[in-house]
Parts: sequence; C-alpha cells; structure tokens
Amino acid sequence: MKLSNAKFYKSVYKYEECPRLQQPEVAFSGRSNVGKSSLINRITKRKKLARTSNTPGRTQSLNYFNIDDKFYLVDLPGYGFANVPKKVKDDWAELIDSYLNYRENLIGIVQIIDSRHKPTKDDKMMVEWLKASGLSFLIAATKVDKISNNERAKQKKIILKELNLDKEDNFIFFSAETGEGSKEIYNYLESLLQLAKDRS
Repeated sequence: MKLSNAKFYKSVYKYEECPRLQQPEVAFSGRSNVGKSSLINRITKRKKLARTSNTPGRTQSLNYFNIDDKFYLVDLPGYGFANVPKKVKDDWAELIDSYLNYRENLIGIVQIIDSRHKPTKDDKMMVEWLKASGLSFLIAATKVDKISNNERAKQKKIILKELNLDKEDNFIFFSAETGEGSKEIYNYLESLLQLAKDRS
C-alpha cells in the first residue's frame, strides 16, 4: 500500500463538529511527545503534514487528513503529561472518549508508545479499552533507533507484559528516522480497508 496523496482536511474541537464522511477512519493515538506526528509524517511522506513540537500538548483537536480519498487518518490529541490547564485536559478527554465510543466510521487504531520506556498508566488504560472495545488495533513502539538490539528484546518483553498482550497481538517497532515499521503499518492499513470494504 502506498499513501501517495495525503492532505489536511479539518480540525475538530468538539465531537459534534466531526464531518459527515462516507470513507472509513483510522485513528492514531498516543501520549504527548511520543512521536505521533513524526510517525504520521513518515508514513505519508509529508514532512510537515502533522505538526511536530518539543512542547507536549500541541495537538489540541482531532485532526483529519484525507488519504488518497480512500480513508481519513485522524490524529488524536496526545494524552498524559501535556503542560496545559486541567480544563483543557478535561475537554480533550471528553473529545477523545466521545470519538472512540461513538464514531461509526472508525475502523481501527494505531496506538503509539515509546519503545524506550515502560508503558505508562495512560498507555495501559488505553490498551485495556481497545481490547474491551473489540476495535482492531496496532501497537507501534516508536524511537526504536535510539535503543540497541539487546535492549529491543528486553523492551519488547516488558511492553508485552505491561500491556498484557499475547505475542500474536499486533505489535511493531517503529523509527521515524529510518522508516523501520512503515511497511507493517501500510499492511495493517490495507487489511483494515479491505475488511471495511468486504463488510460494506
């Protein structure tokens, strides 16, 4: 699968503002500063499609990107340690919760975590929700270029244990620097779209 034409479509600050679309949607979720924007830019081959920042909490809305008129990639606000007022965090939580629970177009989620660290409490909560929801998901552990091959095996074991994942659960390492893991993401997106097509 190739993502040849990705373009920004719309930012949504309230669930009621979600656009009425025919195409399916795939959400990208992760805590603040986990490399979500860099991952999106890498797989779409657009350096500035999603805004990257050293300041956690830059994504404050659901950002819709049209991918080849086939589906929409939806960038969710980062959760976790973003240095923003509690009211803003509460608004994000409500927006994300409504979107994940009620959006009928949503067919799958790429859940992004940091390969260098043990999954956070928020990561665990998100994966537990995903497993309970029945939604398809792929765990992408980013920044893998920053750890050694020996650390990889150790970190994978820790991540699978902490998130209570079976080895057959969808899990990949990803690097925005080298592109490692991009093929697996493309394959995942392709399988989601094929499944959605078969069901329609």
